[in-house]
Amino acid sequence: QMQLVESGGGSVQNGGSLRVSCAWSEYTLRSEWYCMGWFRQVPGKKREGVAAIDSDGIITYAESVKGRFTISKENVKTPLYLEMNNLKPEDAAMYYCAAAVGLSSCHILHTVVRGVRDLGEPPLEIDYWGQGTQVTVSS
Repeated sequence: QMQLVESGGGSVQNGGSLRVSCAWSEYTLRSEWYCMGWFRQVPGKKREGVAAIDSDGIITYAESVKGRFTISKENVKTPLYLEMNNLKPEDAAMYYCAAAVGLSSCHILHTVVRGVRDLGEPPLEIDYWGQGTQVTVSS
């Protein structure tokens, strides 16, 4: 069964950097149109979109991370990365990797990341979730 596995979380001080990664556990996604992204969540709050990238190379960032975070993925076989620089205490959260298949779902994912809409409850627009990796930022 296909699963997403995150790694690379940890604890840094205010202003520090971290890179989190996400890879498929067994085999890569076989779809002409897909997108992947990063979400984060703190206890008691909704899961929010951070960044997304699709198979066409279109990238979206949440306003709060623009200029500090970089999402990347070379091709369908390589891991998804999120390079996080100048981390702030408000960036501390559980970070989740997500993947969606199809043009419609990817459009929704990008709009969620941009903050135009929230994730559905349940988030049916997302086909795969990772288990999460914790990022802690101390002030």
